[in-house]
Amino acid sequence: MSAQVGEEAVGQCAERTLPKVCVVATVRNEERYLEGALESVLRQVYGGELSVVLSVGPSRDNTYGIAQEYALRDRRLTVVESPSGLIPNGLNIALSHVPSDALAVVRFDGHTRLPQGYVSAMVETLVRTGADNVGGVMHPVGTSPLEQAIAFAMSHRIGIGPASFHTGGIEGPEETAYLGTFRKEALDRVGNYDEYYERAEDWELNFRIRKSGGIVWFRPDVAVDYRPRSSFKALAKQFFHTGQWRREVMKNNRSTASLRYLAPPLAVLAITVGTLLGLVGASVGPSALITGFAAPLGYALFALLGGLWAARELPPRARLRVPPVLATMHLCWGAGFLFGKATS
Repeated sequence: MSAQVGEEAVGQCAERTLPKVCVVATVRNEERYLEGALESVLRQVYGGELSVVLSVGPSRDNTYGIAQEYALRDRRLTVVESPSGLIPNGLNIALSHVPSDALAVVRFDGHTRLPQGYVSAMVETLVRTGADNVGGVMHPVGTSPLEQAIAFAMSHRIGIGPASFHTGGIEGPEETAYLGTFRKEALDRVGNYDEYYERAEDWELNFRIRKSGGIVWFRPDVAVDYRPRSSFKALAKQFFHTGQWRREVMKNNRSTASLRYLAPPLAVLAITVGTLLGLVGASVGPSALITGFAAPLGYALFALLGGLWAARELPPRARLRVPPVLATMHLCWGAGFLFGKATS
């Protein structure tokens, strides 16, 4: 099916009639970043018909007002409400407003800025490869020292692991894609986002696309700017919730288990058990004390020395924040995985 649509799209491109595209997002509490995100979308130069659907959840700031203001200025933008404010629910509401004859659905969010030419590049890749979803590199950009440290950790193997869309790689099929430019028929085929997954919804959707026979494609030469969290509290919350929902994905799809995802919870267990043994060993003798604290001290040295060395090219104030950022990301992700999703 994908190959057939790909051939049709190639024919359209050859006739200089580019396929219809709809760009979608769901946002809430994004007053700080939304204008930049919308500007990056509405300023895209694309030769075909382009529309935008923004789903807005209940917000404590002026997110909805900014969205409506842009909708009044640009008729291509449609603003719809998302009562729950949850990511998959909001995206599915946006998808329900995508024109039925659109070939591709491009996702963005309130923390991103699409580079000029992004839509054209992604559509060209869909047509060229016959893939069902295409994505590029997530490029975190920070302004404060803490944001710069978080941006570094989210784009380096020592912080985020070897995922291609974080650290780069070669063009070709991958497990998942950042944001994603989807064939609409692929979304229709798998039933859009699964609203059970409040986080990791993108990975789970790409898993179903691949399971249905589709291809998820990675382009390392296209990068999307992303604004990371600006406080340790927000970072900890983000990674704790991500760990919780990654466990749900793994629990419901056993084949997705891998050492990469199990490493953080194993590290948390080792540090916790080691600390308890060390405290008990303190009353036994030096050897028991050292043995017990081996895991927590080993991880502390890894985060401190490894983080400072890996981030040696960062400005000093940002570099000094890298070790605690690494610890926050790793341990909160691992703790979230171990605790799991709260049951209602």
